[in-house]
Amino acid sequence: MIPQEIIRRKRDGDELDPADIRSFIAALAAGQLSEGQIGAFAMAVWFKGMSREEIVALTLAMADSGDRLQWTDIDRPIADKHSTGGVGDNVSLMLAPIAAACGLAVPMISGRGLGHTGGTLDKLESIPGYRITPDADLFHKVVKQVGCAIIGQTGALAPADGRLYAVRDVTATVDSIPLITASILSKKLAAGLQTLVLDVKVGNGAFMADRAQAEILAQSLVEVANGAGVRTSALITDMNQPLADAAGNAVEMRNCLDFLAGGKADTRLEAVVLAFAAEMLVKSGIAASSEDGEGMARRALSSGKAAEVFARMVSMLGGPADLLENPGRYLARAPVEKPVLAARSGWLAACDARGIGVSVIDLGGGRRHPADRIDHRVGFSELLSLGTRVTAGEPIALVHAANDAAAERAAAALAAHYRITEDSPKLTPVISSRI
Repeated sequence: MIPQEIIRRKRDGDELDPADIRSFIAALAAGQLSEGQIGAFAMAVWFKGMSREEIVALTLAMADSGDRLQWTDIDRPIADKHSTGGVGDNVSLMLAPIAAACGLAVPMISGRGLGHTGGTLDKLESIPGYRITPDADLFHKVVKQVGCAIIGQTGALAPADGRLYAVRDVTATVDSIPLITASILSKKLAAGLQTLVLDVKVGNGAFMADRAQAEILAQSLVEVANGAGVRTSALITDMNQPLADAAGNAVEMRNCLDFLAGGKADTRLEAVVLAFAAEMLVKSGIAASSEDGEGMARRALSSGKAAEVFARMVSMLGGPADLLENPGRYLARAPVEKPVLAARSGWLAACDARGIGVSVIDLGGGRRHPADRIDHRVGFSELLSLGTRVTAGEPIALVHAANDAAAERAAAALAAHYRITEDSPKLTPVISSRI
């Protein structure tokens, strides 16, 4: 295999043979390619694209570049969900235990915050003692005994993706649909999944602000995953406002515990969680229809079974056994809490969801640089949904900050992120389509 020949052929728009793709990715994983060669390959793909067959080959080659998890001793369907990222999106925290309570095994390998979006691992790290990188034996044990485990990616899973992504990040090739598809799915294939559901977000708080582009990405992910042997579907969901009524780390964890206790009924967040639970159950053959699946998920919540699964997962992964009973003992609160007041009376008609995510970072709840330490205490809670009528001076959110000055800045920024109008707005459905 001559790397520059593969790069040249892709640069010229040729379709690459699967064997050449496998050889190139094997060399990448083995450290035999220069960053220049990796960057040139990524740029060629960015400009010329890839056929569906090429993307499948790339995905499989990246998945095979490291370990593949095996679940042969678990007598449950192996399922997972992936989100393309949003603000106030803590769906995974509740979805995994709900799905497990309904009979699925969910080995959920999650990530940290990326850009303005929050990361599931950062939220879990607000729980004292929680091990986001357990060894393989403990990960397997938790999935087998509890039904789910939410952890971070190890270097042994799809290592080629890690090196390719690091180069993409500094060569303006992150937003290539073939490369996004292979990056997401290679890790899911390496996790040994049988079924997968995808949450492709669209709106001003998503990486895909354009609906047409979101649909193209969703179609690519679904077709490639199915082509690689994993039964997959996708829902396109709205990210023109935070999904939960909180944005941050510990604040979203408290929101999760409230949800599992039944405190977030009839919200946009509940609609998304239940829809994905139903999709997972139908895809895995446990539920006959979406209605049946949603009914099973609701019963898992109302019975307390999902909360019990979550508590056992946290405890087995090193967190406190009584987190659900005593969250205030473990989830640190910021020293300053300041209400954000409506500037005028009217309807909350629109917001800059991305701006809200950036404001969390400004508070210290996210990273500007990979080595930055996160303040898990900070963020926003009690965020009112769009379509709510407010009176001037009424709180529309609560800021959690490390000091008074930071609270003042965040409150002013958040107020500026919302638009209040005299007329009731027409809102986008939280779930717009299924692919």
